[in-house]
Amino acid sequence: MAEVVLRDVVKNYGALPVVHAINLDIAHGEFVVLVGPSGCGKSTTLRMIAGLEDISDGTVQIGNRVVNDLPPRDRNISMVFQNYALYPHMTVAENLGFSLHIAKRSKAEIEKAVAEAAEILSLTPLLARKPGQLSGGQRQRVAMGRAIVRHPDVFLFDEPLSNLDAKLRTQMRVEIKRLHQKVGTTIIYVTHDQIEAMTLADRIVIMRDGHIVQIGTPLDVFERPVNSFVATFIGSPPMNLLPGTVSNGQVSLSDGTQIPLPPSAKVVDGQAVHFGVRADNIMPEGHSMPPTAHMAYVDMPVTLTEPLGTETLLFATLSGVEVQAKMLNPRPVAMGERLRFGIALDKCHLFDAATGATLRI
Repeated sequence: MAEVVLRDVVKNYGALPVVHAINLDIAHGEFVVLVGPSGCGKSTTLRMIAGLEDISDGTVQIGNRVVNDLPPRDRNISMVFQNYALYPHMTVAENLGFSLHIAKRSKAEIEKAVAEAAEILSLTPLLARKPGQLSGGQRQRVAMGRAIVRHPDVFLFDEPLSNLDAKLRTQMRVEIKRLHQKVGTTIIYVTHDQIEAMTLADRIVIMRDGHIVQIGTPLDVFERPVNSFVATFIGSPPMNLLPGTVSNGQVSLSDGTQIPLPPSAKVVDGQAVHFGVRADNIMPEGHSMPPTAHMAYVDMPVTLTEPLGTETLLFATLSGVEVQAKMLNPRPVAMGERLRFGIALDKCHLFDAATGATLRI
């Protein structure tokens, strides 16, 4: 295991900056996920740690070594890519042991390492097969096993599940989580999928336009987003944002609807804001709204329903904005039916309309 430290790391492509002086400390054995929209710099950051991209400025440290000038083979890292990169003419066992064979390890040592990796990832019955005889999930497990046999200080994952269907992605998330629990190695994982980030990470690093926007545990970034970008990027469905103006302890929406300010909001009268509420915290009255001391109520017409079994996602309109809400203990709802919705104010957020920054104390 090894800690990974990034200090003022910059990446430019010619005159174009793509990563802007980022700083990040990753502890021994920590599972950190870099997440953000396409083009935010997360994969570039991972490739700089791996040594596959040169660093324009700053330092990358793995363990107690600055590795800026070391080639990838000397950094004691293993990388798992989204396309598996398996050798099609080799068996699973040969693919697993190939890096050790190149390193001229003994046959006994290779066989032992391959057997251990295969046991961890339930690949033992597949060792004689070739990649063309495997499912996508099995091939991804082989790619992870090939990384394990080297006993690296750090595992790097670059969107490893993006080629899998939804069911396999769910299964592989469990496999990767179990792998981390078994081997305890530092993992840095890149994805654009916030559900992967939330379910896998010890800490999430949210990136945008080459900058780190927020770092925290999944619960931290979900419950206390630092700005409206994080609020709408993390969480499914995304947080509802309603534009309004602060007036006499309320948020006044454009249609005249007034919603009391959430507790602990730091605002001034006349300030333009976005009122944020997640679908879990706005529900039809009488439908299992969590008990809270701070409630507000609004009437909205329902425009669409999305039944999800034990709950229904409702789409409604308030002040010209589409709002998503949850109905627990669902019942049929007619399109256009007007319902009274309760809003749990102590779970809501306010963001500055100009900067997007949170106004929550």
